[in-house]
Amino acid sequence: MTKAKAARRQRLFLLDGHSLSYRAFFALPTSLATSTGQITNAVYGFTSMLIKLLAEEKPDLLAVAFDIGAPTVRLEKYAEYKAGRPETPDEFREQLGLIVEVLETLRVPIVGVEGHEADDAIGTLAVGAARSGIETVIVTADRDFFQLVQPGITVMFNRKGISDIVRYDQDAVRERFGIDPERYLDFVALKGDPSDNIPGVPGVGDKTAAKLVQEYGSIEALLEHASELKGKLRAAVEEAGEQLAMNKDLARLETDLDLEGEPEDCRIGDWDMEAVRRLFTSLEFRTLYERLEDIGRAAKPVAEAAQLDLREALLSELDELLAGEKPVAVKVETADRT
Repeated sequence: MTKAKAARRQRLFLLDGHSLSYRAFFALPTSLATSTGQITNAVYGFTSMLIKLLAEEKPDLLAVAFDIGAPTVRLEKYAEYKAGRPETPDEFREQLGLIVEVLETLRVPIVGVEGHEADDAIGTLAVGAARSGIETVIVTADRDFFQLVQPGITVMFNRKGISDIVRYDQDAVRERFGIDPERYLDFVALKGDPSDNIPGVPGVGDKTAAKLVQEYGSIEALLEHASELKGKLRAAVEEAGEQLAMNKDLARLETDLDLEGEPEDCRIGDWDMEAVRRLFTSLEFRTLYERLEDIGRAAKPVAEAAQLDLREALLSELDELLAGEKPVAVKVETADRT
């Protein structure tokens, strides 16, 4: 090669802790429990996803984000935000502490900001990393992150279970929704988001929302030209008015939070395998521990460079040298008998 090979860009993986563990909880039966009766389906599923990612993707940087308290910032804007969601099952809630314990034992950075959702912490790290030239992959079961897809930021979207994951880049978002990622907020504002209790325009689903965004570009431009619409659609859009702007604002992820660390700080620490073994034994995760051991072995060189001991020795010392634990190479020189 005439030119030096360009250095590979670092890759940062940001995991949406709550959405992934919640997806794992419903993917695996609650009969998955320890012999003492501790239900571990969410812990097991989340940990399995994490280990699979470490083994297959080999990230340079990684962090997991969790919500800290209620999303007060958005609730101040819209009191009905996330209202109507089913109550979080106790069987799931009691496993969150165990998931955090797994992450702490594996020395995985955990991020979150009081009053903000984990989504905002992820958004801040992702955008900051992209600016720094770090390739970022967001792993989540939440569609809100499609708005961040851009050169340098992709989304691994968990559609269901713990293994049905699809990677979205800009082209994939366009193919799936018919709009550019930077217009995803306008798309959501029009069709709404039942999971967050964001009301859409009555009668507007995915296809109509995509068509309106394609034609007008944004909800602001759409409202300016609402008179061009016909019949019930015109009336519905005009009536939505300020609600559309509110919807867009609620769905927008914040990307400029004041976080304690930088993307470059999201490094997994060295594992204390004895501590890991104790935790995984208590959780009865024998197979997962074996998978972790495989990752640990793969991360180390096959053999460390030996410190060579170059010296002459008498034939009488040969037995002692060969009996040692270190590898030995012996060169024997004999007297010339010719």
